[in-house]
Amino acid sequence: MGIHFFESRSKTVSLQQTIAQPLHRAIQTTASRLMPAAYPLQSRIGHRIDSPFALMLYFGAALVAGLILFVPAYLLLQMIQGWEAAAATIIKPTTLNVLGNSLILAGSVTAGATAIAVPLAWLTTLTDLPGRKIWSVLAALPLVMPSYIFAYLFISFLSPKGLLQGLLEPLFGVEKLPSVYGFSGAFAVLTLVTFPYVFLTVRACLQQLNPAIIEAAEDLGASRWQIFRRIIFPVIRPSMAAGGLLVTLYTLRDFGAVTLLQYSTFTRVIYNRFQGYRLDEAASLAIMLVILTMVILYFESRTRGQTNLSNEDMEVMRPHKRLALGRWRWPALTFAASVVFISLILPIILLTYWVIRGLQQDWLVAEPSVIQQNTGALLPLLEPTFNSLFAAGGAAFLAMAMAIPIAILVVRKPGKLSAFFEKLTYASYALPGIVVALAYVFAGLNFAQPLYQTMPLLLVVYVVLFIPQAIGAQRTTLLKIPHTFAEAAQGLGATPLQVFRRITLPLMRPGITAGGLLVFLTVIKELPATLILSPLGFNTLSASIWTHINEAFFAKAAVPTLILLLISSLPLAWSSWRSARETT
Repeated sequence: MGIHFFESRSKTVSLQQTIAQPLHRAIQTTASRLMPAAYPLQSRIGHRIDSPFALMLYFGAALVAGLILFVPAYLLLQMIQGWEAAAATIIKPTTLNVLGNSLILAGSVTAGATAIAVPLAWLTTLTDLPGRKIWSVLAALPLVMPSYIFAYLFISFLSPKGLLQGLLEPLFGVEKLPSVYGFSGAFAVLTLVTFPYVFLTVRACLQQLNPAIIEAAEDLGASRWQIFRRIIFPVIRPSMAAGGLLVTLYTLRDFGAVTLLQYSTFTRVIYNRFQGYRLDEAASLAIMLVILTMVILYFESRTRGQTNLSNEDMEVMRPHKRLALGRWRWPALTFAASVVFISLILPIILLTYWVIRGLQQDWLVAEPSVIQQNTGALLPLLEPTFNSLFAAGGAAFLAMAMAIPIAILVVRKPGKLSAFFEKLTYASYALPGIVVALAYVFAGLNFAQPLYQTMPLLLVVYVVLFIPQAIGAQRTTLLKIPHTFAEAAQGLGATPLQVFRRITLPLMRPGITAGGLLVFLTVIKELPATLILSPLGFNTLSASIWTHINEAFFAKAAVPTLILLLISSLPLAWSSWRSARETT
């Protein structure tokens, strides 16, 4: 998901130059846009609207901006209308406890994910680790697993009376395992789900490091520790910060894992307040969560380190000379294999177990014509599968279309207004899904009742949440299209609309497709917005899985989980394999 993660005004480590596959490029571009202070405006001179086509672009960008700005406007309105209740909610000891829980979990998960990802990225990029190409692909795949799925498999295996206890009891007499609920369980699950964010960003950065720099340092007698401390670490520090920021935001936004593992963070408490029709308290807590997110973004942009290497230092002129691990070869292999086993192989084994157990209990025993009680027949899963594909496909198409005006304005008409549109859209990525859903519940109930709990409103929420992914991929592709193409066409008498239709749009197609695919893969796993705003009777794979998990029907949740993971993992595995082949 290789990519553009950071830019500085004078010395830039440009991941946009990477030719890694489109999904990686889209994720890292998204991360860089979450830190608007890190990249320069291409121009501070405004551009007048000099054609009907430009007017269309600005209108489209303003529409997206309006949809995003509605969310903070709703939160401010709720706070003003019920400021006494909001103040009482904010100063409650329980609210402060939730704030502390959220901060502790986000910080711990970010540190844990970085500790796993950085060594793994270095081993698979710059060393002679056996099977490094395979490990680089497998280490990225946990990214496709939603936290609520990983959490339910984690609970089924490690709970006090889970599968592991059942295996240990006849051998060692273990009657009960320690509880996995609370902070420890949430930390473990979210760390294993999110470390690929840091892994992908750091690895993409290392892939662009000019090997001549390392070789020159070796010729001058520098040790490997000195090379890492003085050369490699300054290079990867910005990408570590970018990946770490994504992990922090993911943790603050997470709803499924913290709910299943009974750890009270903002998202869990907000959803409980919504379920209890205490919307004023839910809105007050949502405001706190948004403010907390913005504060984190601000301090991250102020404290981010800058690399000391120039663009030329980051251009890979030839393949890297692999560092020999020597006696650390097998410990390094054990580390890589352990990470992949715990984060990917073990969950697949557990999921397979629950599928087989359901088949044994139902399909091999009951009458084939009877609807099964455990796994469920396959035919009833066709509807939620189709609904998931339909919703994700519709959101991807809408996000692709609505991202085009902003991407073109940012690249072709840089200025204060286009920079505002870009910053605003990428800031929306920091909005938790449950907060955006609450805002549009209010909109549907008060201003557009015919749209409440309909597919158009759900698609709008998806676009608000995930349009930065589409913009990032399109912007990366558009930057590679020379201005001279459009200038030559205009010189031959083509109108701006004709230039867009015949030249710009066809050349942007790879970025448009990559961004749409990324939005598709993200939407199909989205849970809180889907639960709150789905039309009545509109069941998706994620909602179906959540219902079965909440009812402790683990075997019944296994088959839709398998379908969801297959839909999500195949495109990512293919793109990761292509990236690994290009850098071998």
